[in-house]
Amino acid sequence: MHRLIGPRSRRYRAAAAGAAALVAGAACRDEGDAGAAHAFTGPSHAVTASVGAPAAAVGASVRYAPSAGPSAPAAALGSSAAPDGSIAPGGACPGGMVLVAGAYCPEVEQKCVAHTKDYEQQERRRAQAKAEGRTFDERPAPERCVRFAEPSRCLSRERRPVRFCMDRYEWPNRQGELPALLRTWTEAHRACADVHKRLCTADEFNFACEGEDLRPYSYGYARDDTRCNVDKPYVQPNQSILVPYDLCQEHARCRTHLAELDQREPAGSRPGCVSPFGVFDLNGNVNEWVERPGETAPRRSGLKGGWWGPARSRCRPMVTAHDENYAGYEVGFRCCADAGGRSDEGTR
Repeated sequence: MHRLIGPRSRRYRAAAAGAAALVAGAACRDEGDAGAAHAFTGPSHAVTASVGAPAAAVGASVRYAPSAGPSAPAAALGSSAAPDGSIAPGGACPGGMVLVAGAYCPEVEQKCVAHTKDYEQQERRRAQAKAEGRTFDERPAPERCVRFAEPSRCLSRERRPVRFCMDRYEWPNRQGELPALLRTWTEAHRACADVHKRLCTADEFNFACEGEDLRPYSYGYARDDTRCNVDKPYVQPNQSILVPYDLCQEHARCRTHLAELDQREPAGSRPGCVSPFGVFDLNGNVNEWVERPGETAPRRSGLKGGWWGPARSRCRPMVTAHDENYAGYEVGFRCCADAGGRSDEGTR
């Protein structure tokens, strides 16, 4: 049961003041895409990772460099057991999870051969302005590739064997239920630990999404807004109203504004939005927190997969501009776990 609090409440005023003060300049952009997510946030770490560098133009190749360090479980998680502490006899993963296993390529090259028309038109205007010595000050159009060359290329000298379990759906990992949002990395980390799991690493997310074929999208090489919940119209948020989810639910203004912004769909409601391993909604719906091994607090957080708005929503790009206290109105998560059973088991 939630206790209602008004705008004069000391608790609400403190949270709202923090949101207004800290959100400035901390918009969650999918590596420079328009359609930013704005919300309650801690101090922002304004870094653009090499893995998310945009293609400069149609035909440009995007290289995705390996992330730092091997996959590492969250501290004190114990075994990769189900919430009841067990794995089904003979199984590799707890109930509700799928086994993801194969050979992972840390560094890939993916060549975009066609962007969205708005992006291509803006790039032509940008080039014309540069040729004429004019300043180009248009708001950047979202960089969305509608078709990649096939196949992608693995640039690594060798692939790395991986084997782990991943939730089939976004948290709370129940088909047909709306995924969580307005959650911080810290909340997500704790929620996974509470059910004897952990946050997925960036590399784990990459492989679960793209498979051994290195697909740019979980379902293939051509962008398709009928397959996944992407490219819905961007709605400008009022940053001063949004606070983390639990507190938001206690205040009518925040609840109402969140409902105006919210364009989630129930987990697993689009059968075509599935990865080669049977994981749903890795592209679009909600941005997903991952862990970046090798980083230290409060910079261990990354956002993967994109969301419902006009953003990249591909497998490899990662947003690293937010620290572990950020809570975006489109930000959720899912959990991973170490796999049990034999190493030669299938991937379903």
